[in-house]
Order: sequence, then structure tokens, then C-alpha cells
Amino acid sequence: MSITIRPLHPAFAGEVSGIDCAKPLTVEEVAAVEAGMDRYAVLVFRDQDLTDAQQLVFTRHFGELESYKTPGHIRRNADQRLGTPGIADFSNLDQGGSIISAEDRVWFFKLGDRLWHSDSSFRPIPAKYSLLSGRVLPSWGANTEFADMRAAYDALDERTKAEIEPLVCLHSLIYSREAIGFTELTPEEVEAFRPVRQRLVRTHPVTGRKSLFLAAHAGAIEGWTIPEARMFLRDLTEHATQREFVYSHIWRVNDLVMWDNRQTMHRARRFDDRNEVRDVRRTTLAGDVITIEQLA
Repeated sequence: MSITIRPLHPAFAGEVSGIDCAKPLTVEEVAAVEAGMDRYAVLVFRDQDLTDAQQLVFTRHFGELESYKTPGHIRRNADQRLGTPGIADFSNLDQGGSIISAEDRVWFFKLGDRLWHSDSSFRPIPAKYSLLSGRVLPSWGANTEFADMRAAYDALDERTKAEIEPLVCLHSLIYSREAIGFTELTPEEVEAFRPVRQRLVRTHPVTGRKSLFLAAHAGAIEGWTIPEARMFLRDLTEHATQREFVYSHIWRVNDLVMWDNRQTMHRARRFDDRNEVRDVRRTTLAGDVITIEQLA
């Protein structure tokens, strides 16, 4: 079967047909997916009934897995529920498979995923691709929204483009969790979440397109006061997440959604997390570019 990609949004996001993600890919299939990622930034593979091992094999076709041993991330006990290194548990379940308590500090921490963000922008080398597999889904809500940061950059006026070109932001999980009122971090967490420097404008290594590199993790701009920086970053985020730049993915069971963190932001949406299970599992590919060293 030939590989086809049907656009899901006027500017980005596509639905892929003709690939079985549970089987090893050919060189041609890998190239087709990578070309699709460069063009669409978000790809949806329907009806992919994957095991954790199969998801890992599929992910590794496109690079090296990101290591969760690096500083700047908190792992919860629920990850032990899966027992497969490289698979991250993004469900609302605890280690025993029950819905996680609403009083659990880890649950409060995870609520930050409902803010617009780019995965691992709080790491010195941010993530490349993320792949999320929908295993069990609630009856309503829980969409994942994606914002095209290339189109958002293109729509800026020339004065703003010139202003942001040299800017360097500081990213940390502390900033995004402060935004939802989660401030009770241990000294070890504060040390692990030390801010890292990221360019505000990124250039894609293949297409050469520029994009905004925003996230709720961004809480400061070098050389700016904190209030001025946060107001400016909020303005840019509001611009970048206008409906014309956003694709909202309505999940079906066994969807595999793959996105490029270098070109998009995303956020999770609400669902009845006290009464329904959402079991989604993520693999993440390590990035290979320190943005601060990227040429303007």
C-alpha cells in the first residue's frame, strides 16, 4: 500500500495511511514519515494497536530515545506501572492501576501539562519528536491541541521579528508549575529544575523555516526585567495560539500521534479525570541541537 498523508489543518498536521507502525519500517517508509514531519509537524496514525515494545521500535527508526536520567524532570511512581524503560506513563493512574488521588502532589504537578508547552524545553538540548499512543480514552474531553509555531512566526510584523531574533529565554519546570500555583518544590527539585537558556527563534535544520520557541516553561528573557519578559512572552503565546494556528486532535483508541517539538507547542485538555481512565503512553526522541549555539 502506498503512503499517503491527508491534511487535517490548512497549515499543518496530517493523517497518515499506508503504514503499519507495529512492523519494522523500510528505508523508504522512514524517509516518507520524516518528510511528512518536516512538512506537517504533526502526524496522526490511526488504528495502531501497539504494545510498548512495538512503540519503542517504531520510535527508534527516527533517532535516539531521550534519557530521563538527565536533570530537569520528575518521574512519578506510576511509571513503574509499565515497567518498560523508554515508555513514559502519561495516564491518570497510580502504580497500582487506580486513578491517582486528587490530593497527590504528583497529580498537581502533572496538571501543568495543560499549559501550552514544548516537550523538554527545560533541558539544555530540547526534545526532537514526541509520540503519544492512546490505549484507553475517556468518553469526553482530553483532546490534545497543537499550535504551529512556524505559521505564528510568519504572521508577525517585521518589527517584532527583528526584535525577537537575538533574544534568549530561560526555561524551567519551576516557571510552568508556578503558573498553576504549584510552588512546593523540594530543594532537590529546585536544583534539578535550574533554568536553561534557549533561543526564542529557532530555524529548522532541514526546511530552513523559522519558528517561535515558546513554552509555559519560559519565564525570563536575558537582559529584560521579569515583569516585562513575562508580559511579552504572554503576548507572543496569545498570538501563537490563535485558532488559525491550532489543530485540536480528537483522540480515538489506538491513535498514535507524532509531533515535532522544534516546530510546535501543545497542551492537554480537561476530562473527567476523577471517574474515567486516560491511559496514554509517550516515547520521546532526544534532540541534537543546543539552540543557543544555533546561528541567527
